[in-house]
Amino acid sequence: MRWVSVWRGLLGVENAVVESVDYDEVGDVVIAYVRPRRASKGRCGVCGVRAPWYDRGQGRRRWRGLDFGTTRVLLESDAPRVGCPVHGPTVRAVPWARHGAGHTRAFDATVAWLVVHCSKSAVTELMRIAWRTVGAIIARVWADTENAHDRFADLRRLGVDEVSYKKGHKYLTVVVDHDSGRLVWAAPGRDKATLGKFFDALGEQRCRQISHVSADGADWISAVISRRCPQATRCADPFHVVSWATEALDEVRREAWNTARRRVGGSRTDQQGGRSRQIATGHAQALKRARWALGKNPENLTTRQRAKLDWIARTEPELHRAYLLKEGLRLVFRLPYDEAVDALDGWIGWARRCRIPAFVHLQRRIVKHKASILAAIEHGLSNGRIESVNTKIRLITRVAFGFHSPTALIALAMLNLGGHRPTLPNRN
Repeated sequence: MRWVSVWRGLLGVENAVVESVDYDEVGDVVIAYVRPRRASKGRCGVCGVRAPWYDRGQGRRRWRGLDFGTTRVLLESDAPRVGCPVHGPTVRAVPWARHGAGHTRAFDATVAWLVVHCSKSAVTELMRIAWRTVGAIIARVWADTENAHDRFADLRRLGVDEVSYKKGHKYLTVVVDHDSGRLVWAAPGRDKATLGKFFDALGEQRCRQISHVSADGADWISAVISRRCPQATRCADPFHVVSWATEALDEVRREAWNTARRRVGGSRTDQQGGRSRQIATGHAQALKRARWALGKNPENLTTRQRAKLDWIARTEPELHRAYLLKEGLRLVFRLPYDEAVDALDGWIGWARRCRIPAFVHLQRRIVKHKASILAAIEHGLSNGRIESVNTKIRLITRVAFGFHSPTALIALAMLNLGGHRPTLPNRN
């Protein structure tokens, strides 16, 4: 085997000629002088179309390659410009690196694999690059991965939700495929315009193929789905529906606690650090500590929490009725569809007559989303997969702390959860 073939394999360059290799002892750097083979010369760096020579550009350029052990590797080559008919004067494409990148394709692929499997500090220390450089690399890798795969193929059942990625009400809208569990699409924002971008990318023909969409009941999601996928069955996530009842129950508990606190002996004044504050005592204190017993599922209650519920039934009948209403709504989602229809109608009538303002308001909300609630029960769809993806995105957000924009975060999430995880160079 000729030495140029050995160097080409070691450097990870294809369709290139290795002219010579030098070693800089002072900088501990291997510098390989390379050039594209004739067949790959004269192509636009953006679109890859053959184009005539334009000028010498800014002279020679260097690209960072994978290290040889502890020694850094640089590739050096001319960087002339070609006259692309579409993009104008553009730096000539090289087979070992992406256009505009300062690293080789093998280097980018290794960084992308590491950032999916390792911690932030491990990647930056091992590869000797800044974290923002990692963000630029994974954005490039995801762009190539997206172009190589049709991520919108065979979509039938979707889940839509939003997840916070930064303080100051910064959200990502995410779309997940129910059948495969993979993250299909994500973008910053949580409004109609943001979700509309997904359906614009999906196209009208594929929009008509969507059969089911699950969401948390947000009006902005329902409005876009009704307009862009009118044939799709909309399913309300059972967890979010029950959480509405839990929030209404907690509102009733707070009202009962405030009423008990205002009674004589219901609170005392405590002086700390020159400031006075009111501390609940007696009945009010017991109500404050009843929150976990009221929110838990009955099968998970401890003995003390069951005793707390018995005490509430004796002393706070309105709060106990609110608890029974919450549990009644939760029970609806455990029934077969035929029984759930009648049970939900019965629950709505019960809540309408209960004279508890929080649950009277809740039943109006339930009536508004009744069709999507029953559809979720009939088809067995929930946002469980989407919430699982959201949890992983929150973990990725912590890893991605320091990225300049959400673009790199989305690229990292798509590489992790999009079904096309990066591989190491020359690995199948």
